[in-house]
Amino acid sequence: MDYFVIASILVLMAAVFGYLNVRFLKMPNTIGLMLITIIFTFAVFILSYFDDSLLNAERFIITQIDFKTVLLDVMLSFLLFAGALHTNFEQLKVQRWPVLVFATLGVLLSTFLVGLVMFYALPIVGLHVDFIYCLLFGALISPTDPIAVLGILKKAGAPKRLETKIVGESLFNDGIGVVIFLTIYKIADLGIENVSALEVLELFGLEVIGGIILGLILGWITYRLMKSINDYDIEVIITLAAVMAGTVLAQKLHISAPLAMVTAGLVVGNDTVRDNAMSETTEVYVDKFWELIDILLNTILFVLIGMEMLVLTFKMEYLLAGLIAIPLLLICRYLSLLVPIKFFEKKLNFVPKTNLIMTWGGLRGGISIALALGLTQVMERDLFLVITYVVVVFSILFQGLTVGKLIKKLEVK
Repeated sequence: MDYFVIASILVLMAAVFGYLNVRFLKMPNTIGLMLITIIFTFAVFILSYFDDSLLNAERFIITQIDFKTVLLDVMLSFLLFAGALHTNFEQLKVQRWPVLVFATLGVLLSTFLVGLVMFYALPIVGLHVDFIYCLLFGALISPTDPIAVLGILKKAGAPKRLETKIVGESLFNDGIGVVIFLTIYKIADLGIENVSALEVLELFGLEVIGGIILGLILGWITYRLMKSINDYDIEVIITLAAVMAGTVLAQKLHISAPLAMVTAGLVVGNDTVRDNAMSETTEVYVDKFWELIDILLNTILFVLIGMEMLVLTFKMEYLLAGLIAIPLLLICRYLSLLVPIKFFEKKLNFVPKTNLIMTWGGLRGGISIALALGLTQVMERDLFLVITYVVVVFSILFQGLTVGKLIKKLEVK
């Protein structure tokens, strides 16, 4: 089965499941698609007791897809650029310091807290894992997922200044989270005695600062090219070329493509560039094109997340560990946000209960699963993949469905 056939099947499933959601369930797309795919996969499991043809076909499709590569090296750049393009730049500029602290210090603190609590919690269910591998799990589960967050917050009716904090944090902490994961992965793989502090700082600095600088350059070049012509077709293609060529260049230079695409999207999407470089027609076409890319890749992504059940190694102690991890991760996220929020809340007039809403609204998604799939068996891949999947499903289905009700219940205006 070639890649075109697999892609066609995935798009067909996304279209059918998306239709069922819009027609009958009427849930946010990310939640509805994932729920329908999980139900479909369970139905295939049950059907396999009578005829396993469909199960084997679905399992074959999912084993042919390198989910980690597809998401982190391809889809993520498009999704982050689209998300950044439609982020309110002026609001983000006002909230830049808390967003920056949430996405850096918050992720680092969360990584350490999660690693620590999992190291002591896993023996409760008879699992003993080295601290460095628990820390690696902390790194892959700490970033919140902008892909899951964006659509849900808009439907929830969150205030703009709160939405900007959550979305801004999610856009940037993806890139930061991936860099932290890769840094700890290198230490776990080579051994802490074989990795110097200078190497860690060099890797972290090159990935983060290099990604942001590349994004600024890409955004500026895109702006200059769009300003010099007035042809909406070509201008849309220029934005697409910036993402595709920029991603390839970032990978070749070994710098963070996610951070580069977020930065480029913010530059191209800000009001000054829109007013100076885009006609009204171009602005409409650029926005609609990237909205369509966003929706298409989102639907495929959450169908894939639902299908990833087929690669899990289900053991009772793994499932119990996943259930234990859910409240522990929420507590760790709450604590990691506490200091930055207390520091900034008086200066920036935070909405009431910001910490509680950001904790419950910080959804985990495909990025965590992709990173978990990149672990080796020595790093307890099967265990952490099951825990990650349980956390992601709970996060999207339960937190995603109730964050709007939480905002209304707290009467956040």
